[in-house]
Formats: sequence, C-alpha cells, structure tokens
Amino acid sequence: MTTYLIRRIFWMVPVLLMVALITFTMMHQAPGGPWDRDPSRRQVDSSTQEALNKKFGLDKPLFINLEGGNPLDSQFFTYVGNAIQGDLGPSYRQRGRMVQDVLFEPPKGKAIWDSRFGYSMRLGLLALVMAALLGIPLGILAALKRNTFFDYSALFMSTIGISVPSFVLAIFLIILLAGRLNILKIIQRDWSNPAAWMVPAVVLGFGTFAYITRLTRNSMLEVMGQDYVRTARAKGLGGRVIITRHMLRNALIPVMTIMGPALAGLITGSFIIETMFGFPGSGREYVTAIGNRDYSMIMGTTLIYALLIVLANLTVDIMYGFLDPRIKVK
Repeated sequence: MTTYLIRRIFWMVPVLLMVALITFTMMHQAPGGPWDRDPSRRQVDSSTQEALNKKFGLDKPLFINLEGGNPLDSQFFTYVGNAIQGDLGPSYRQRGRMVQDVLFEPPKGKAIWDSRFGYSMRLGLLALVMAALLGIPLGILAALKRNTFFDYSALFMSTIGISVPSFVLAIFLIILLAGRLNILKIIQRDWSNPAAWMVPAVVLGFGTFAYITRLTRNSMLEVMGQDYVRTARAKGLGGRVIITRHMLRNALIPVMTIMGPALAGLITGSFIIETMFGFPGSGREYVTAIGNRDYSMIMGTTLIYALLIVLANLTVDIMYGFLDPRIKVK
C-alpha cells in the first residue's frame, strides 16, 4: 500500500503540470489582457501598462527565455516554481492581495469556513449529503420494487436529473420560487441563514442525486442475482436480514467510492450556480477572474480545483482496497 501511495503521489505531479500548461496556454490565447478596460472607459496608457507588465513579470517570454542566461526565466516556469512553494501570485485586479488570500482568507473575526473556498466547500458538502440521503434509499427501494410504478417514477426522476443541466433547473426554480410564489429572494444578501443555502444546494446536487439513485438501483439489482443471495434465501433467512447483511454491504461499494469525486466535482463545478445565485464562493470569483483576465487568479483556482480532483481519485482507489478485499492494491 505504501509503495502504491508513493507512486500515485508522484503521478500527481505531471498531471498538475499538464493542467497548468493547458490553462496557461489557453489563457494567453484569449484576446485581451489583465490591463484591458471597457472600451467605453479610459484605457490604461502604454507607459503604465509597460510598468505593470514589468512589475508582475508579464514582460518575460511565455515559456522559454532565449535572450537571458536562464531559459526557464519565463512567465510559465516562474509561476510553477512559485506555486510549488505555495505562492499563487498576486491578484492583478485586487490590489495588494495574493490569490491564496482571496480564496482562503476569511473576513476579520470569522473562521476559515467563511472564506470563499470555505463557502464553496460547504455548499458542495451540503449538496452531496442531500443527494446521498435521498438517492441511496430511493435507489434501494426502486430495485426492491422493480418494474413497479415506484421503480418507473424513480427512473423517470433520475433521467430528468441526468438530462437537465443545472443552470436550466436554477432558472426554473428562480422563476417559480422568486417570480411566481415570491418565497425566495433572487439575490441573497445574508448567507448566514441556512434556509438561503437550500435552493442552490438542491440545484447543485440534483444531478448527483440522480446519478446516485441510478447507480444504487443497478448495483442492488446486480447483487440480488448473485449466488450468495440465493443461498441466503434458501437457508430461510428473513428478507430484512438478507438486504442489510448481504445486499447493502456489496451494493453500496460503488456508491461509496464515488463520494470523493462527487464532492470534488460539486465544488469545482459550482461556478455557474454560484454566479446565478450571487453566492460568495470561489467559483463565482473564478468567473469574475476570467472576465477580468486576472491571470494569476485563473491559474491558482484551476490548480486548486485540479488538485481536489486528483486527491479525490486517489481516495477512491484507496477506499476500494478497504471496502472490497478482492481488490489488491499493488
């Protein structure tokens, strides 16, 4: 297990480097730059722009420096070297603030959970808990009541959840709850009220709920046809004992192992929902950074999101070894 972990951790390095390279290349291929303004407003003059480029190292070559003595003295390799040391660089639009401070520093007198990343983490965790608490029982009952109205209803609901994009569901709920029923504020001002989190969490986690429901149902149906389940029935064991002791333990292995990637996916994929609901999380800050061409904020947020996904996949591989003794980790 130790050798496997070390090998997987080393494999994280080229993955993150490739993510950084692709993000950096796409970012610089987009038109405009961090000092561009609205065309209807006064532009940054060339001398000021030159001074800013020199201050933040944007006057260096993008990848390879052929003019100086050090070919790695470029924007990309300088940023990667600083990121390895935990320095994600200064925000080009939020003066005097580092990227890590913008994402992880909470307001004065608050805990880290009240930072932008903490808000996104809490929203993703709430969405995952709601999806699991509803999706797992629904999938189990759908399998036990196969080919009944309840099963068809669960499949219909899960199909809608997988097919309908989250932003479409968000628009529908905003129109219904805020426009027609007037029981929801379109833009919340105070996120300290837990009730304000419910609609964004439902919208964010509905697709995950649908996937968990379908996965649980299919896994239960597969387990129900195994020989050891038929043997337990032949021995005269009660239905409840067979379900709890023999079916659920094996049927829920695939469900449990997707929880890590599901949480990472909910956190990293929440930027659309955060923007639509005005949620003060890191996803909304990411969208703002893209619009402002804030290069360091884009790079830093992307690397953090990529690290979350890589760690989630590593967690799944480790959990498989503990949950299913048939799987040997080498």
